[in-house]
Amino acid sequence: MCGIVVAIAQQNIVPVLLEGLRKLEYRGYDSAGLAVIRTQEGPSLERLRSVGRVAELAAQADDLQAQLGIAHTRWATHGIPSERNAHPHISDQLAVVHNGIIENYEILRERLQGEGYTFVSDTDTEAIAHLLHSHLKRGQDFVGAVRATVSELVGAYAIGVISEHEPDTAIVARSGSPLVVGISPNGNFAASDTSALLQVTREVMYLENGDIAVLTRNNVRVLRADGQSVQRPVSTSQLSADAVELGQYRHYMQKEIFEQPRALGDTLAMLGGAHSISPQLFGADAQRVLSETQRVLIIACGTSWHAGMVARYWIEEIAGISCSVEIASEYRYRRSVAEPGTLVVVISQSGETADTLAALKHAKSLGLNLSLAICNVPESAIVRESELRFITRAGPEIGVASTKAFTTQLAALALLALSIGKVKGKLSPEAEKDALDSLRHLPVAIAKVLELEPAIAQWAQGFAMKQHALFLGRGMHYPIALEGALKLKEISYIHAEAYPAGELKHGPLALVDKDMPVIAVAPNDALLEKLKSNLQEVRARGGELFVFADQGFEIPESDGLHILRMPENYGLLSPVLHVVPLQLLSYHAALVKGTDVDKPRNLAKSVTVE
Repeated sequence: MCGIVVAIAQQNIVPVLLEGLRKLEYRGYDSAGLAVIRTQEGPSLERLRSVGRVAELAAQADDLQAQLGIAHTRWATHGIPSERNAHPHISDQLAVVHNGIIENYEILRERLQGEGYTFVSDTDTEAIAHLLHSHLKRGQDFVGAVRATVSELVGAYAIGVISEHEPDTAIVARSGSPLVVGISPNGNFAASDTSALLQVTREVMYLENGDIAVLTRNNVRVLRADGQSVQRPVSTSQLSADAVELGQYRHYMQKEIFEQPRALGDTLAMLGGAHSISPQLFGADAQRVLSETQRVLIIACGTSWHAGMVARYWIEEIAGISCSVEIASEYRYRRSVAEPGTLVVVISQSGETADTLAALKHAKSLGLNLSLAICNVPESAIVRESELRFITRAGPEIGVASTKAFTTQLAALALLALSIGKVKGKLSPEAEKDALDSLRHLPVAIAKVLELEPAIAQWAQGFAMKQHALFLGRGMHYPIALEGALKLKEISYIHAEAYPAGELKHGPLALVDKDMPVIAVAPNDALLEKLKSNLQEVRARGGELFVFADQGFEIPESDGLHILRMPENYGLLSPVLHVVPLQLLSYHAALVKGTDVDKPRNLAKSVTVE
């Protein structure tokens, strides 16, 4: 949520700030702003802000030039989207941008108002600006004032600060919210995400919680909150600028749907030509940890939670141990029973999801010290907090609605189920070989599913005027129905719900009529005959059915019953294939409706606040 860019260089940094914001716009897009220190006639602070997208801000900045500046794209938490609530926020001659939530801002605001400060926005960030200024007034130097300020903040933050009185310095700090420093011979930079820095450098430094970094044109100095200097390693990002470009595709979501064969191939590449599953895929200590594992607790949010729900079926089927799945935002707010031998698995695309990170820390506080992170970002907070880790190789995912991150998470979770099963002696050599063959074939199988796009696009034409939709699935495909409903809600704004098909007669059937399309996931598995009966219940009430079926689904198409057959029947890994047409259906329904596919209203990609 929210995106920050900071730049100090020998050349004009305004284009760098604006391009960085464009790359971060997926993190927040209700308003944007920048502040720079101009030095042509002595240092002077200049700020530009606009409501809406970065393009509106860029139009204001045509003639602006400076060598030091900060910029921000906002996802509203405190205060409505408006110019007065847009960042940067100013106090006298200093400006601040902020990502996160300051939980004690009301106390700070009341105190600062008592000291004579006037607040002109509804944001928590303005309290940071005035607090920093108050410490400067008391005689602190720039760095000391930032240290004193962050010591008073309660909550999550990544901040960038510049001052008219310090025209050769920018300061950034983080706790809870991500921040990466970019190092270049031509200057130094910082941003919420590496993608914003690829335009100027691939040499990056990941700040730890509590770090404060002082950026000049020629140097980066990192301090802890107590003022002690620390060294943070500089690494070369493996991302390329091309990876975050749209290329031939109309939207990032479409691009990322079609990148799934490549993403799955990269994620599973570590299998190589091996004839067996190695627990070491999850870390050097994985053999011990998995042998100690008696049960699995999966914690995640949103799409990642759906991946965890599928994994529960796999883990119990393959490994023969119990598995529970918790929504991260709920888990730590109830009294739960911590059982020894529980492996805590946290799933997050960004690795910075605030609820999931907090839930992991809560589980550890209960004594659950066996932990595994499944994540797409190797340097993220969740990965660093976990004993074991599996890094998916989805590459950068820009579209807010997750697609390739989900299928690569499923691939990782399938490997986990197989690894536990092997360690527990539940996986026969024949089953292991078959599973490896199926995993290696996944990219090819997904590519075949993507060939259904024209037919799915035709189906989507009928969804444009609908206000509601019902998704059905059974067994391990019920979570896939949930994911399909979520995708349709996220990007087309059609209200959609998902149910286990067997629950139809227990309530949801009351909603079915000619105006309620029903989408069914119908793999050729042990529950197919029961699912067919559920579909007949829909047809008997006049409902229109859209069925994604495997080969062997014998009900013929008819008026009100539309069937698309998947190219392959994929057994236990069928959920990975069956989610792809649901992604395409949502994408094309959104195209017909004309919604903003990559940046749906009210949503942000990386949820770094509670």
